[in-house]
Amino acid sequence: MRGLRIAAAALAFFASAASAQEVVFKDPTGDDKGPGNYVYPTDGVYKPGSFDLTQLRVKKAGAKVDFEVSVNAGLEDPWRMGGGFSTQMVFVFVKTGEGGHTQGLPGLNVTFAEDSAWNKVVIISPQPPGRVKAEVGQKAQAVAADVLIPSRTRGSGRTLTATVDAAQLGGGDPLAWGYQVVMQSNEGFPAGMDLLTRKVNEYEGQHRFGGGTDTDCDPHVMDLLGGPAEQKEQLAYECNPDGSAKKQATLKMVKK
Repeated sequence: MRGLRIAAAALAFFASAASAQEVVFKDPTGDDKGPGNYVYPTDGVYKPGSFDLTQLRVKKAGAKVDFEVSVNAGLEDPWRMGGGFSTQMVFVFVKTGEGGHTQGLPGLNVTFAEDSAWNKVVIISPQPPGRVKAEVGQKAQAVAADVLIPSRTRGSGRTLTATVDAAQLGGGDPLAWGYQVVMQSNEGFPAGMDLLTRKVNEYEGQHRFGGGTDTDCDPHVMDLLGGPAEQKEQLAYECNPDGSAKKQATLKMVKK
């Protein structure tokens, strides 16, 4: 009987392991400077390392997929958003199959390479899901069906977590997907058509990143998945004399 119990427990363990699929990507620390010279806002709520991406973990277990994004600072909730974090706003772009979108979401000022077009994007925001959904419907209607808004996001320690239904991602194995993470900041009063994102200006201010431009030709991205050289290359941009984008930052997916 004891042998049978051990065998049953072993089978249960391996069945559980087989049903859980997980992929982890590490990112270097100290590269939360966008293309290389971005700086944080001056207000103390923007702690050093708050937008320094260190890891993405994606885990599929049964009908759910967890997205965990870690940063290089302890999470805090100075604006009392209620989920354990306030200042971060994260976009996890996922390539689950063929086709997809090459244009990023409003406010990020990025595009994606043709072979890195995204099929789905998970938004990890401290804002209420209803607010995020309304903003997406107003500002990103053309791709709204592929924007996944978790019913709940939470922050603990240095990790932000969001859970979505696997069916929303079309099924499949997370190990086979491509990923790109865009680190941004939660902006409750976004400008124009920006999707709850914070601008990068030429000079930093109390609630503005600095080191970019005062027009919309610069990528509003503090960090992404990739080493310093890859990040600098992908976030490189050029502006026309009138401030419009001559060359937009072009992102690429990473895969295992």
